[in-house]
Amino acid sequence: MVGQRFIHLLERHPWFEVSWLAASDRSAGKRFGEACRWKLEAPLPKRIAEMTVQSNVPEGVVGELPAIIFAALDAEVARELEPKFAAAGCAVISNSSALRMVEDVPLVVPEVNADHLGMLEGQSWRGLGNTGGRGGFVVTNPNCCAAGLVMALKPLEERFGIESLFVSTMQAVSGAGYPGVASLDILGNVVPFIRNEEEKLQEEVGKLLGRLELGRVKRLEAKVSAHCNRVAVEDGHTECVSVKLTAKANRDEVLRAWEEFRPLDGQHLPSAPEQPVEYVEGVDRPQPKLDRMRGRGMAATVGRLRPCALLDWKFVVLSHNVIRGAAGAAVLNAEVLARLGKFDKLRMTGATVREAVRV
Repeated sequence: MVGQRFIHLLERHPWFEVSWLAASDRSAGKRFGEACRWKLEAPLPKRIAEMTVQSNVPEGVVGELPAIIFAALDAEVARELEPKFAAAGCAVISNSSALRMVEDVPLVVPEVNADHLGMLEGQSWRGLGNTGGRGGFVVTNPNCCAAGLVMALKPLEERFGIESLFVSTMQAVSGAGYPGVASLDILGNVVPFIRNEEEKLQEEVGKLLGRLELGRVKRLEAKVSAHCNRVAVEDGHTECVSVKLTAKANRDEVLRAWEEFRPLDGQHLPSAPEQPVEYVEGVDRPQPKLDRMRGRGMAATVGRLRPCALLDWKFVVLSHNVIRGAAGAAVLNAEVLARLGKFDKLRMTGATVREAVRV
């Protein structure tokens, strides 16, 4: 599902051009239209359908290595392949969890911690050669729930500080991929367990909201507790959040922090939402059906801000798990990297980085 969303977002992107598709041996050698069961509401672009799927290893690439790779791989596969492509000189923009917590790999939501991209200068892959000479690297985006959550938390952390956090998630079935959760298991049901989700959410928040010091991230020391549940919603993860702030803040101050949070203003990034955190009034909002496409699926929608009897404040945050929480997040990371000139150092035989970048 994430790979298909990548194609949908990139095929109409003003900066990037899809020139290479790769998959396992089961699909390599086939036309993409034959290998793929296209599930998005938008039609499969004819040009992409006719492209031949190649082998997903650097030595199997026919012709030029792509300058940029948007990777949507299972964690075990990503752990093996992504470092190989980085060592070969490619910029790997990963949606996988495999390398997110590696010390010198940036875990980035641009509105939250774009400065963590400074870690790339020292990135190398042990046993595969130092990537610095070829310019290759890996950048990751976070778990689909962590992405929307930290967008809502960052303005609060900046202004007031965060001591502790409790979050309970209601996660859409598309987060499980295709075919996802069996209909008889999810319809009329809530499944109160998603493998590794609570652990990833609790770990990644600290890295995302941490500070870059001497080329490494000093994690935010706030305590984080998470419950993760799968619910019968197609797209859009909903999270109920309670937060204890270091400095006290009233309701108007919290709302103002979200309203004034626009860290990417003036950068003219095609995928960046104009208002990254949107507060919606109403006792029953946000809702996935009504609010998941705010900011073209790239905004975090917040609602129901009210006092918390245990901590300080509680609220609900919603984000589109496949766009903001996956493919769209990676595309925005690539846009920031392009603006920073991080693709200019890519040096591969026959490969160039132009205004339209090959991916």
